[in-house]
Amino acid sequence: MSAPAPAGLAAIEGWYTLEEKPHLLGTRCSACGTCYFPKQTMFCRNPQCEGTQFEEVRLSRTGRIWSYTDACYEPPAPYVAAKPFIPFVIAAVELAAEKMIVLGQVARGVELAQLRVGMAVELVLEPLYTDERGEHLVWKWRPLKDAA
Repeated sequence: MSAPAPAGLAAIEGWYTLEEKPHLLGTRCSACGTCYFPKQTMFCRNPQCEGTQFEEVRLSRTGRIWSYTDACYEPPAPYVAAKPFIPFVIAAVELAAEKMIVLGQVARGVELAQLRVGMAVELVLEPLYTDERGEHLVWKWRPLKDAA
């Protein structure tokens, strides 16, 4: 049974679950087992594989910071930034099981100086923006409590 969904809408439909303990949604090549995020649906990009069939998979909720930086400027469309724009931190995280790198914002309240390469993080959902339909959630990375 899945955990209850947090109040809010997905800012990007089909890219992650809206559960208390969210997962990114990727695909795995049925021929070679290579995982992809965002989802791959046409052909396997592994040069050793000619697969064209994929299954949707829930990717690891945890990983380790591979690299990080801050975004002090508002990204261009189609990114939807809250107004007024507030700079944020971005982390490239190597997923625990898949060993693939996934980029995402760092949770609110976590400063650049608090991060380090190799730090353990977990996937969380936080608001990205609000419009007439409601609050739109996006995945972010939050340091694990024992990783501080």
